[in-house]
Amino acid sequence: MLQQAIQVNPQAWEKAYLRFETPDQEIRKFIRRLRKLGADGWSRESQIVELFCGRGNGLRALHRLGFAQVEGVDLSPTLAAEYQGPGTIHVADCRKLPFADGSKDIAIVQGGLHHLLSLPKDLEQTLAQVRRILRPGGRFVVVEPWLTPFLRVVIFLARYRLPRLIWAKFDALATMIELERATYGNWLRCPGVILNLLKQHFAIEHCDCAWGQLTFVGRKE
Repeated sequence: MLQQAIQVNPQAWEKAYLRFETPDQEIRKFIRRLRKLGADGWSRESQIVELFCGRGNGLRALHRLGFAQVEGVDLSPTLAAEYQGPGTIHVADCRKLPFADGSKDIAIVQGGLHHLLSLPKDLEQTLAQVRRILRPGGRFVVVEPWLTPFLRVVIFLARYRLPRLIWAKFDALATMIELERATYGNWLRCPGVILNLLKQHFAIEHCDCAWGQLTFVGRKE
């Protein structure tokens, strides 16, 4: 899930990420999310890659949904080493994906594009790579933070000690936001640029911004 963004203290970010949710909690969340985004209708023969896959719980969720051909990509060897599942995680940069042209049916990002250092340059490179590896008609599924009123409240509360003391999960989230402040803030400030790039590369099937999240499903034409 790290992509050269947490430059000051990647170990502290990884520790906060690992205490934000247990693996089972994250897997259940991913299953609910993927079903909401149409995964029940995807062919179980699909070749799927998850970018910024972290410790691989998205791959576990996909496997529980019946997908056997799953791979992941992440820049953190620490998080990738935690994966014990049926798929494969490649330690690599998502701006230079280690897959052949037109080799995947579905590419997924569940919170990783906002770690990119330079917008729009790094996002353009990543989207171009995703488009390159997808077959015609292939899907790109994106879930990322988005500056809705709900997220504004979350960011505001993260400045204060009391809510962080009361709720450990909120403290973990606040810690991650602090440690990735530069890229997180840059991402939230560029909604128009981000949406335009997604629309340039993919035909929209679904696009929604609510409860602090962007959910996007596009197809390679």
